[in-house]
Amino acid sequence: MTEHHIPKRLMTLAYTASIPLMAGYALWLYAMGNYRDLLIPTFMTLLLMSALLMHIGQGVKSYLPRIILLCATYSVVLGAFYYQPQVSPIWLGLPITAAFLLLPLWAALLINIAVGPLWWILPSVASAPPAIIVGYAVLTLLLALPRWEHARRRALLRATDPNDSDCNAYHIDTLKERLHSEFQRAAMLNQQLAVLVLHLPQLDMAEEQFGHRAQSALLGALCGEVNSRCRDHDVLGRADSATFWLVLPDTSESGALLVRERLQRALSQRVLVETGQLEARIAACLPSRTEYFEHYVKRLEARGAALANV
Repeated sequence: MTEHHIPKRLMTLAYTASIPLMAGYALWLYAMGNYRDLLIPTFMTLLLMSALLMHIGQGVKSYLPRIILLCATYSVVLGAFYYQPQVSPIWLGLPITAAFLLLPLWAALLINIAVGPLWWILPSVASAPPAIIVGYAVLTLLLALPRWEHARRRALLRATDPNDSDCNAYHIDTLKERLHSEFQRAAMLNQQLAVLVLHLPQLDMAEEQFGHRAQSALLGALCGEVNSRCRDHDVLGRADSATFWLVLPDTSESGALLVRERLQRALSQRVLVETGQLEARIAACLPSRTEYFEHYVKRLEARGAALANV
């Protein structure tokens, strides 16, 4: 779900609006005397309340309440078709749209393709005209095309722009290219090379609790402090969502440790409104004389994973 970002305020609005909508649907069924159909919307109202609490609370993955909201949408539409054969098949568009709004592109496509034939088992849908099948396919394609075009443009921008899309640091592909060049240069000129691995443990928490703006502020603070205290030929790149590599050409181990201490002191003095004091875990990693570049990259990735699990 990390590829499909939705602002937290928008999702809060979606969860908050879904509760009165579902409760209103249950009340309407009660007023119409359809007591047999009340079970699903009533239970889903309670489930959506729990999804809202999970969304607002801490320590819960953001995709869990989204899955609850999507399952509630599918369950209510499925129950309506099962208990009320006179329901118009046009309501098939509701779960299709919800899937594309709440899930990544390929997950939404797979779900709609897999669930599509199952809808026609229901009597109210099976008796619908063939144009409904065409409409189902057309709506799926129309909802998928904008997301696909957006992903294509982002991939094109990533191929032409060396910087990361969220902060002032190199993208992982450009970072590895620059690191490879410095690795070869250090080997040919018999110079030293050092890399500082920086991990931001507050990053995931900041996005889940305060939204994308707090995450951007955290990334901007880190990149700003590091870039302002490094040399012009030092290279800062984003190796993972919360892990950065600072490539230090012509730097010994003692020099790398001095840079680490300077950055630790500067970052600890940076205070943000949402997350408080900026916390960063930094470790130095130097290549050995006989080490291959691929093995060195794996060591850097392992060092980043170790810092994340501290």
